[in-house]
Amino acid sequence: MRFTHTCATAAAAVVLTLTGTTAAFGAASPAASSDATFLQTIHQANLAEIAAGKDATTHANSACVKRVAAIIVRDHTALDAKGAAVAKAKGIAMAKDPSAAQKRQLDDLKPKDGTTAYDAAWLKMQSDGHQQALTLIDKELKSGTDSQIQAAAKAARPIVAGHLKMVEGGVCHMPMESASPQR
Repeated sequence: MRFTHTCATAAAAVVLTLTGTTAAFGAASPAASSDATFLQTIHQANLAEIAAGKDATTHANSACVKRVAAIIVRDHTALDAKGAAVAKAKGIAMAKDPSAAQKRQLDDLKPKDGTTAYDAAWLKMQSDGHQQALTLIDKELKSGTDSQIQAAAKAARPIVAGHLKMVEGGVCHMPMESASPQR
C-alpha cells in the first residue's frame, strides 16, 4: 500500500463529493447554517495548512518535513478548491487568508527558520492542527444534517488522518512513494 496514492485518491474523492454539495445548502435553513459553518471552518483550516506547508517547503531543515509539507499543500489545495467554489455559488462568505491567530502561529516559527527547532515546532503545530480538524470532521459526521456535506466530511477524513500519521506526536514520518502507476 502506498500512502501518497491513497492520499491522492482520497483527495480526488473529496473534490468530487464537494462538487455535488451546491444543492445541499438552504439559504435560511438552520441545518444549512450548521453545515455552512463547517464548510467555512474547514476552509479556514485549509488556508492555514496551505500557508504553513508553503512556509515549511522553504524553511524546514529536513527533507522529510519538506516532503510532508509539499503533500499537505497539494492535498489541502485540492480539498479547498471545490469547497470554495461551492461556497461562492451559495453566497457563503469565505475568508481569503489565514486568521490573525493562524498568522501569528506561523510567524512564531520565523526565528527558527532552517533549524531542527523549526522542524519540531512545525510538526507539533501540524499534529495539533490535524487533530483539531479530525475533531471538527467527526463532529460534522455525528451531528451535521446535510447528507452531501457529511459525505464530503467523510471523504476528507482519511486525508486528514493520513496527514496526521505523517506528523503525529511531532515526529516526521516520510510517506512512501508509489512505484506503480496510480489506479
